[in-house]
Amino acid sequence: MNSKFLGTGVALVTPFNSDLSVNHEALANIVNFNIKNGTEYLVICGTTGESVTLTKQEKKDVIKTISETNNGRLPLVLGIGGNNTAQVVDEIKSTDLSGIDAILSVSPYYNKPTQEGLYQHFKAISEASPVDIILYNVPGRTSKNMEPSTTLRLANDFDNVIAVKEAGNNMSQYLELLKNRPEDFLVISGDDDLALGTVLAGGAGVISVIGQAFPKDFSEMIRLGLKGNTKEAYKLHFKLMDVIGYIFEENNPAGIKAVFEALGLCDDTVRLPVVPATDGLKEKIKAYLS
Repeated sequence: MNSKFLGTGVALVTPFNSDLSVNHEALANIVNFNIKNGTEYLVICGTTGESVTLTKQEKKDVIKTISETNNGRLPLVLGIGGNNTAQVVDEIKSTDLSGIDAILSVSPYYNKPTQEGLYQHFKAISEASPVDIILYNVPGRTSKNMEPSTTLRLANDFDNVIAVKEAGNNMSQYLELLKNRPEDFLVISGDDDLALGTVLAGGAGVISVIGQAFPKDFSEMIRLGLKGNTKEAYKLHFKLMDVIGYIFEENNPAGIKAVFEALGLCDDTVRLPVVPATDGLKEKIKAYLS
């Protein structure tokens, strides 16, 4: 089993200045904050990082800042995905992946391919990638669920397809994947609210949004779950449960950036079409933190 992806990975935000440029100082501070407080690996330019609003140069600069700040301390996962298979393959081939341990590749959105189309898409990515691949199924964003049979077919057919980040908020689908997966294939939760339950059922951990704001408690919760220490793990789950709900109440990453603003790590600026959290949500977050 690929132990570097056991535990808590965090889908890092991309902090912005008031003029919407990338705030690299704040980004470095968030990376260090997570490393010092127990996060096991870092995910760059995922959905939470607003990757679809970054230019190619900005994405390169974000990768550079995170890589240099990390300085080899934690494994790095880079988001490379999309709904144009040829373009995704080209990006994989043209990106410097030295220092990157795996890519996280989202299931194609908008096109609504069949399960065979999803399989062929990821087959092309597998054949192009020099590093390991974590599949990313998030039907709430893509409008198409990658069924467990397709995920498991890919897991069995391609050695570099090592994991799935499952984010369908569907516990029965998690359980089907865990029941039928190849021995070394990792089922990683993409749902913060279901992460502990998934781990206790045999999951490898989580790629979390809220974990980057509360890395000490969240990563300890997952470690306790991996050890089967249910009672202590659920104490931390209950402690974090309200704020997990808050950050997804309006939009991700507006919610997590509102938490970071309250913590003094970055401001709440996001790029359109996402808008900042409402004052009402910010008040709930501030009350939770007080």
